[in-house]
Amino acid sequence: MTIYQWFIFFLGVQLIHFLGTWKLYEKAGRKSWEAGIPIYNSIVLMKIINRPTWWTVLLFIPIINLIMFPVIWVETLRSFGKNSSLDTFLGIITGGLYIYYINYTQDVTYIADRSTTAATKTGDTVSSLLFAIIVATFVHTYFIQPFTIPTSSLEKSLLIGDFLFVSKFNYGARVPMTTVAAPMVHDTLPLIKTKSYSKWPQLPYFRFPGVEKIKKNDIVVFNWPGDTVVKFFDRSGVRVDKPIDKKSNYVKRCVGTPGDSLSIKNGTVFINGKELVFPERAKPQFSYVVVYDKKTSIDIDGLMHDLKITQADQPRPMNQNNDSLYFPAVTAESAAKLKQISGFTSVTRYIEKKADLSVFPHSKPWNIDNYGPIYIPEVGKTVKLDLVSLPLYKRIINEYEGNKIEVKGSDIYINDKKATSYTFKQNYYWMMGDNRHRSEDSRYWGYVPENHIVGKPIFIWMSWDSEGKGIMNKIRWERLFTTVNGEGQPQSYFKYFLFLLVAYFVGEYFWKKRKVTKE
Repeated sequence: MTIYQWFIFFLGVQLIHFLGTWKLYEKAGRKSWEAGIPIYNSIVLMKIINRPTWWTVLLFIPIINLIMFPVIWVETLRSFGKNSSLDTFLGIITGGLYIYYINYTQDVTYIADRSTTAATKTGDTVSSLLFAIIVATFVHTYFIQPFTIPTSSLEKSLLIGDFLFVSKFNYGARVPMTTVAAPMVHDTLPLIKTKSYSKWPQLPYFRFPGVEKIKKNDIVVFNWPGDTVVKFFDRSGVRVDKPIDKKSNYVKRCVGTPGDSLSIKNGTVFINGKELVFPERAKPQFSYVVVYDKKTSIDIDGLMHDLKITQADQPRPMNQNNDSLYFPAVTAESAAKLKQISGFTSVTRYIEKKADLSVFPHSKPWNIDNYGPIYIPEVGKTVKLDLVSLPLYKRIINEYEGNKIEVKGSDIYINDKKATSYTFKQNYYWMMGDNRHRSEDSRYWGYVPENHIVGKPIFIWMSWDSEGKGIMNKIRWERLFTTVNGEGQPQSYFKYFLFLLVAYFVGEYFWKKRKVTKE
């Protein structure tokens, strides 16, 4: 929906509110017209139901307002003596329209001094639960979101089974575009496995100012532009039509920022003609081919253990001669160790040479190891548009920036006007996994629009190794409470957390003991 459409929708909601409550406003000693003034009517309503004025703000925060609306309906009914379970049920199940019935057919009396304290233990529990959900939803949506690493595309930097906290405020919190959705879940409701949102209505994209911009080598969480996941990891194989903020969450390393020229030569990324230097924590992995003497006895399991290779990246024979192994994901450090093993006659990094039309834009003689150069679009910048450059920018122009694009002969038309250039409306990024031959990333589906950015991973609070034997070995203790970014190797702060936790409980014990002694 456009801003104009939202304005009309907003006025429509205000009209519905006015028609359904103006008599109740009068019974509460207010003027009937006060029910029809946007925002002001909410402030007055808070006074009528004896609730804090700041609750008005909650009514205009996407997702949180979905929790608040039923609360306000019930509170309004109770302020006019409608306290029964049936009244509460009808108020909620009708979407508040039961208030219309009360407004026009019932001679109700306003209870000015109504107590807002829950009359029963169940009511108190429900109130506390709703408050907790509202707070958790607010934090989850605008500050920090928990996230799990499900794939090995950033293996070594982030492992399968890492549980992260992703900061929304580093790059600026994005206001939810999908306004009707279940709180604190993504695209699917747990257990019942159904869609958790409605596509209508949609808010225009808006992002609060962040404390930093996305930089090269940042690990970033974003919504996957080329989503093929129907729900969770149930793939359909084709593009899935989802709202932007309900597309599947992906995590990759940003290797190209707006305005950059990017190319990949023999697996090495170059930005503006210079090789991209990775931070110490990054562990890029490439495929290697190891040729060995047939007389050499190879302990695959022992080799995988020594090099910390996961089952998913287990080496496999390259041919039927049994004289070579293909390692799909090996770091430079592990490759150096392979070269020192007796009987291995050569250890060579595998470089894809053949053209691969499965890589973006699906029309160039490129592959995942030799790619580009391409320009990464920057907001406000203009590029020449012709049949050669169009494949690179067609999805941006059509899908991400909402234009109609047609090709007639050798001419390109945007919104029915002939075009020889195009000016970008937002920034774009190039995201890649560190596990270069086992990562579905920008090389396959292209640019990541700025409005798809979710946040920045900042903290690993738990790490679970499903291949570990026994509970103690399934937890990667060295990764608990480690930061995702920063200089040097990751350091666990788990022992400091335990110290503070123990200090808290010991302090609380002595505080209570001292309090009892004084009494």
